[in-house]
Amino acid sequence: MSDFFRFFIFLVLVVLIEFYFFQAVKGFSSEFNPKTKKVVFGIEYFLMGFNMLIPIIGMFYHPAKWGDWFRYVSSIGFVLLVCKLLGCLVLIMDDFYRLLRFIYELLVSAKVEGENKSIKISRVKFLSQLAITFAVVPAVGFMYGIIKGAYRYRIHRAQIKSNKIPKAFNGFKIVQISDIHTGSFFNTNALEKAFKLVMEQGADLIVFTGDLVNNSADETKGYEKIYASLNAPHGIYSVLGNHDYGDYISWEPGEKEKNLQRLINIQTTAGWKVLMNEHVALEKEGEKIALLGVENWGGRGRFPRYGKLNLAHANTKDYPYKILLSHDPSHWDVQVTNNYKDIDLTLSGHTHGMQFGIEIPNLKWSPVKYLYRNWAGLYKDGEQFLYVNRGLGFIGFPGRLGIWPEITVLELQSV
Repeated sequence: MSDFFRFFIFLVLVVLIEFYFFQAVKGFSSEFNPKTKKVVFGIEYFLMGFNMLIPIIGMFYHPAKWGDWFRYVSSIGFVLLVCKLLGCLVLIMDDFYRLLRFIYELLVSAKVEGENKSIKISRVKFLSQLAITFAVVPAVGFMYGIIKGAYRYRIHRAQIKSNKIPKAFNGFKIVQISDIHTGSFFNTNALEKAFKLVMEQGADLIVFTGDLVNNSADETKGYEKIYASLNAPHGIYSVLGNHDYGDYISWEPGEKEKNLQRLINIQTTAGWKVLMNEHVALEKEGEKIALLGVENWGGRGRFPRYGKLNLAHANTKDYPYKILLSHDPSHWDVQVTNNYKDIDLTLSGHTHGMQFGIEIPNLKWSPVKYLYRNWAGLYKDGEQFLYVNRGLGFIGFPGRLGIWPEITVLELQSV
């Protein structure tokens, strides 16, 4: 299906949602004075026009070419459209009920006395108020997620216990970050704050599990010094995520490969070692463990499988403990736990926790759970562990609500 046709379908949906929601606005404002009603209608007309403009632009100008600010504003428009859809559900359910009642009356040939006008007006006004409430409440939440939630950095801690961990590595501290998506930030302040928190954790080792950018290495301009501000006694290691390859935009011949090499060079210049289907030895007090890193390997069919774990795993037999960096957690489900039982700990990201959900004591939920079995936090299968980082940045929806950006602190425990 072409981009033009996809955006045309989206435009039709937008028109339907906006038309339906406008009925709620009319009912809600029915008793307002003319001046207030004019203001309310003016705001609604503006939002309607903007939301219809987005798919029209997309039909002729690919979103990957949109400027940062337009992408940001259009994302907000899309969020408000979703909130309007939630409001429309109230009206749709009422219309569906009335349709069923009408059909029933036709079938039983029992004409029911219609409601009087005052009751009709009362019901319309009530439903309009309910629809507006269903739209406004989530809209307020999502706006908080955009303004504050995207930068509400949280430290998540976990202990990894194993009798395979050498005694010298008991208490060894690994700080993991993932999914920075540099191009989604509008200035360096937020990332500076996040990296300062990383350095405050006193890591022995820092790892980054992919998606430094959304599409292009150009996104890193101005952030080079921030990347280089990280340091740890045992180094900084990274792997590539699905967005790092530039697969989601068009390139001139040969430019895509150059872009990827630039991205790798940028990390290397910052002092990060990019693991490309290889492993390194981490040594402490004469004892060693292996750190493996692979390119992106998606267990789900629509994500690329560039990784070659067989190459990274080769010649690691003598290491008592092995840690794998792999961007997509479905890799652990599909390949690692089935074919590489001696990989003890896998560190991933990718899911972002869908940047939306609920995390309170005894309850962790996000829509992403219906796509990924392991989507945030620590998981165990036999003696193998997986930790899925919730991501530091954001993409698509320019915020986070309930699933806050994460810095992970993992401590190895020899038992």
